Amino acid sequence: MAEEITRAMAASTVQGSSSAPDGAQPVSAEATVAAQGASAQRVTPWDVEGATVDGVQVAIDYDKLIQEFGTRHIDPALLERFEKVTGWRPHPLLRRGTFFSHRDLDYILTRYEQKKPFYLYTGRGPSSDSMHLGHLVPFLFTKWLQDVFDVPLVVQLTDDEKFLFKPALKLEQVHKFAFENARDIIACGFNLEKTFIFSDLDYVGGAFYHNIVRIARTITTSQSKGTFGFNDSDNVGKLHFVAVQAAPSFSNSFPQIFGSRSDVPCLIPCAIDQDPYFRQTRDVANKLKYPKPSLIHAKFFPALQGPQTKMSASNETSSIFMNDTANTIKKKINKYAFSGGKETLEEHRRLGGDPDVDVAYQYLLFFVDDDEEMDKLAKAYRAGEVLSGEMKQKCITVLQKVVQGFQERKAKVSDDVVRQFMDKDRKIDPSPPEPGSTASKQHEAAGRQTTVDTV
Repeated sequence: MAEEITRAMAASTVQGSSSAPDGAQPVSAEATVAAQGASAQRVTPWDVEGATVDGVQVAIDYDKLIQEFGTRHIDPALLERFEKVTGWRPHPLLRRGTFFSHRDLDYILTRYEQKKPFYLYTGRGPSSDSMHLGHLVPFLFTKWLQDVFDVPLVVQLTDDEKFLFKPALKLEQVHKFAFENARDIIACGFNLEKTFIFSDLDYVGGAFYHNIVRIARTITTSQSKGTFGFNDSDNVGKLHFVAVQAAPSFSNSFPQIFGSRSDVPCLIPCAIDQDPYFRQTRDVANKLKYPKPSLIHAKFFPALQGPQTKMSASNETSSIFMNDTANTIKKKINKYAFSGGKETLEEHRRLGGDPDVDVAYQYLLFFVDDDEEMDKLAKAYRAGEVLSGEMKQKCITVLQKVVQGFQERKAKVSDDVVRQFMDKDRKIDPSPPEPGSTASKQHEAAGRQTTVDTV
């Protein structure tokens, strides 16, 4: 777990095995531990912390992650191609670099252009009965991708993982959390005709389990130790879960969508901390002669305390939860949101603030669509014309609207609707659309997004 020193071996200098799958830079276990002694940043599926420099914890270095994980920047040329192929202007989270890194996104665009099938796969680890803003953002982006591509989406709820990795949780708890988190996910607006949400505890079996055991046989214990930092005191379920998270990457895991076809690739939108799972999955795909999953990686939604770590469901004061009241949101932003402003009003007016580290401004970047407005706000903050308190108030207003809109949509999601989305026997048509055929719908989709036009 994140608390254990061995998790350091799965940090941003993540590869401890001699073979570094899929472009990751191989680093010995000794070097990794030495880096930890030098206060290196840690980015694992369980733990995210910025490096400590001169006694101060700093923001996550995403360029370093790209280099060490062996991924590629989403550059302007790729964004230009995305718009040309799909007819959609890139989402603000793409334009502003929140989704910043990828593996073979260009390949997915080629398949779309050629009218060849693919699907979307993402997931959620249900450790509480409510998601927070950090969970919401990737799902809103995935919903947008579904609008753009009009392809099937599978959403894995890893209730089994939470039971294996969090000893304080009971099996009945995580199973219930999965159902409630499914309700949250549905409230993001996904298309029932194209979306299958499943709990591992309920769904694992049949063709899906066939792939799990195929995958498990290709991954050695030493490989899992090297990639994830597992040791001999970890329960065996943790090592085996790697195969469970990999299985949705392969199309024949979902016979109700693809039948027995194993040649349909997927695109996985996820936070960069999940990449170790899918580096290993891509290595497995070669061995099984399945197509490698493609990935598009997000930066972390920062904790209220700053960009050196991410929001956490286990830390109430680090997060804005989707069931928070308007007053709770106001109190949390005012009390805990890290400010990029100066200590005194006079100093701030003279020297200005830093929007790059100001949490309130960073949160606005996730939810305000207007690039010009955000640029003006950043310039005014740097010039000392906008105060930290004013920035927080703008953020509070936006987040209250986002959360209120979400809560209103969630209230309309009945238990029966959740069961429909989670029905494993429901057929989903995987036929690829005509390239660019959804472009006319982007204004309608923009109207449904939980964004605010101005600040």
